[in-house]
Amino acid sequence: MTTAPMKGRLILMPNTLDFGVDDTLDLREVLPQRVIEQAARLTHWAAENAKTTRALLKRVDTVAPLAQPLQAVQIAELPRPPKGGPSGGKPAADDTATWRTLLAPALAGHDLGLISEAGLPAVADPGARLVALAHEAGIEVLPLSGPSSLLLALAASGLNGQSFAFVGYLPVDSGGRTTRIRELEALSTKARQTQLLIETPYRNEALRQALLAALKPTTRLSISVGLTLPGGWTRTATVADWKRGGSPLPDRIPAVFALLA
Repeated sequence: MTTAPMKGRLILMPNTLDFGVDDTLDLREVLPQRVIEQAARLTHWAAENAKTTRALLKRVDTVAPLAQPLQAVQIAELPRPPKGGPSGGKPAADDTATWRTLLAPALAGHDLGLISEAGLPAVADPGARLVALAHEAGIEVLPLSGPSSLLLALAASGLNGQSFAFVGYLPVDSGGRTTRIRELEALSTKARQTQLLIETPYRNEALRQALLAALKPTTRLSISVGLTLPGGWTRTATVADWKRGGSPLPDRIPAVFALLA
């Protein structure tokens, strides 16, 4: 009688926060040695972006040699939702089967790495869906330690770390964005809850200006830029103080915004 192979694990692999563009960064300053060695052993990956995954593995190879040549490492990208959402208000086609195929290596007995473009996978990241399907399939999920820009920014902000919420991206159109900012400020006032948000780097400064225009003068705003990178910083001040001075935010480095009314 043929027995089914023992299942591999889904390993949640942290990434650096620079999107693989800072060649001067020593990987060991950001990721634990155990994590680097685990990454070197993996031969199967599910990735948000194959290019940034290869960039990380090239760095890994300089610290812990890869188990096999990079060209032989299998990297499958997570399905990307159609831009603009479902057309005509109709629900998107069920793509669960496509997601499940990503787990094939683990079902065949191989450990499978899940990795985001930056930071921790499945946190502010589409990989959460693959983690849920792994649990359904009885695949062990193993999270590894690494940087999370959200938690680092919250810790450095001095705002309420006992109650907080990550609200993601705000609307791009100015009217919807202003409305959402004021909703978040009202929620923060009522619940004494820190609100964390992010933006595509090239719109960092536009979001900063929108926050300063919409928030009350006494609301505290914290901005963290380039955390874990050389020259990274965090500043927390009232909106009134922010308006008195400050340089425009960089447009190529990730930033995290937090507010507490």
